[in-house]
Amino acid sequence: MTARASRISSDIPHDTGFVEIGDRCWVARHELVDVNVGLVAGHRGVVVIDTHSSATAARGVLEHVRALGAGDVVAVVNTHAHWDHVLGNGVFTEAYDGLRIVAHEDVAATLRDRASEVLAAAAQHTDVTGTTVVVPDQTFSSVKVVDLGDRIVEVVHAGRGHTSGDAVVRVAAADVLYAGDLVEESGMPGYGADCFPLDWPVTLDLVTGMLGAGSVVVPGHGQPVDRDFVMDQRASIGVVAELVRELATSGVRPDDMPGRGEWPYPAEDLRHAFARGYAQLPRSSRSLPLL
Repeated sequence: MTARASRISSDIPHDTGFVEIGDRCWVARHELVDVNVGLVAGHRGVVVIDTHSSATAARGVLEHVRALGAGDVVAVVNTHAHWDHVLGNGVFTEAYDGLRIVAHEDVAATLRDRASEVLAAAAQHTDVTGTTVVVPDQTFSSVKVVDLGDRIVEVVHAGRGHTSGDAVVRVAAADVLYAGDLVEESGMPGYGADCFPLDWPVTLDLVTGMLGAGSVVVPGHGQPVDRDFVMDQRASIGVVAELVRELATSGVRPDDMPGRGEWPYPAEDLRHAFARGYAQLPRSSRSLPLL
């Protein structure tokens, strides 16, 4: 899929700092797993959205934030608990006294209880020397607002999908939404071992309800997109959910699902979607295995 009618006229290059995509809203794309870091400024300072994948990587982000000159960082938002979005937290808490880190309560629980696993996952991709896991200290279950004086930044948990703690960051005054990994542009949606494939379509329905025809959406990975792109991706995610539900209720086990449907994404990349979706269904909804 490709984005349509985006405000972005050309691809944002990797590792060149922040590019403005709306009124005092920026994004920086990074070559490592094509991860995005967001930035929103107001009179009281700036909010950083995700902090990259290690202490070293985050120091580069911090340099770009300071070079922009939009203000001091007053808050960080983690869109979810995966390593490539959270392992720079410590660099920002060291740089700014009293800095708040905002995230859904499940993100804080994951980073507190499974810190070694998060670091181990990162170490497969990058150097995590000197990196520590810093747990968010401002948690919420549904909505959190960060007041920047002349504007507010809404942090919303629309539901489960990529993980249990996904949050989107909405700047209504600029018509910009940072979607985290609920939306991905540079690859297919990330169906990992902690995904919720049956919830994901409804979650995206709530997200698209926050968008207008001219909205700019920053995915967790890749080029900023528009509402049409999100709706197209939601349709494909919906196909995965419905096929998993249909097959499971017909008695098809997860290992047999790849050959039983026309999937919108490569079946080999959906193995966690099959297992997790099957597990999500009540036992009473599953039929006996087909012979």
